[in-house]
Amino acid sequence: MFKRLLFIFIFLCVFITLKAQSPVDTTYSEDFKPGRMGLVAGGGSVFYGGMLTGLATVWYEDNNFIGFHFKNDNAGWLQIDKYGHAYTTYAMGKLGMNAMRWTGSKRKKAIWWGGSYGFLFMTSVEILDGHYAEWGFSPMDAVANASGSLLLIGQELAFKKQILTYKFSYHHTELAQLRPGLLGDSDISRVVADYNGQTFWWSLNLRSVFKHQEYLPKWLNIAGGYGAYGMLSSENNPRIYRDGAFLLPVERYRSYYLSLDIDFDQIPTRSKFLKSTFFFLNMIKVPLPTFEVNTLGERKFHPFFF
Repeated sequence: MFKRLLFIFIFLCVFITLKAQSPVDTTYSEDFKPGRMGLVAGGGSVFYGGMLTGLATVWYEDNNFIGFHFKNDNAGWLQIDKYGHAYTTYAMGKLGMNAMRWTGSKRKKAIWWGGSYGFLFMTSVEILDGHYAEWGFSPMDAVANASGSLLLIGQELAFKKQILTYKFSYHHTELAQLRPGLLGDSDISRVVADYNGQTFWWSLNLRSVFKHQEYLPKWLNIAGGYGAYGMLSSENNPRIYRDGAFLLPVERYRSYYLSLDIDFDQIPTRSKFLKSTFFFLNMIKVPLPTFEVNTLGERKFHPFFF
């Protein structure tokens, strides 16, 4: 599982690095520049084709091709992977939308074409999954992919900005070392493979809701998050390794979080470098005081939670 996510993570890192070379602008100038459109279309096509080719030749090389089929994996990983699918399409769509703004495309064209890029990519990956025995096409993955794109596109059409921003955070857990082959054997692989340390957030800008409350800073958000813990496999934790060694019993549970956050898009600056930096920082939840409630019945306060 984490090989696929690692591929996508690398894709995002490379794409973000390239996009950081051009200024981020959240307005729609509609001053169309064909040269820029050529760069965006060409670059997007190369990444799309290159990544799918890489996935098809490396990711699936040890799997059995059996033809297209569906797979119900709704119970897996306490649905953390579904939130990851939605986040990936949201983040890739946000990058695509910004790239289309940079070309000077008309507003709706930039929103629909750019915002759908993540959905196009992830749906293509899902179709590839559908042809191999270990994976299969997951309808709920497709729903999650669509939800991430719709959250982005819907807000941009309705409000011309992201009032509710989808964000991600990760903290290291000790569970990864119990099953490094599945949950990651390095710091980078664990970010995308160890679902126990992942939290997905919906960060709401308060001034966008309470427009006339000038005492509220424009950059202040309140965020709700979802995470889970205790997962040593997709659905049921194994008690024995393949070599016969015993695994410690770990209880699986869900966690819900409430925290403050920062909307970096609302911090004014004339610096193109800072605009790009803020754009990418806004994809990550800032570690701030957080209240947690979980399905074990526990209530916890974290001075800083990431």
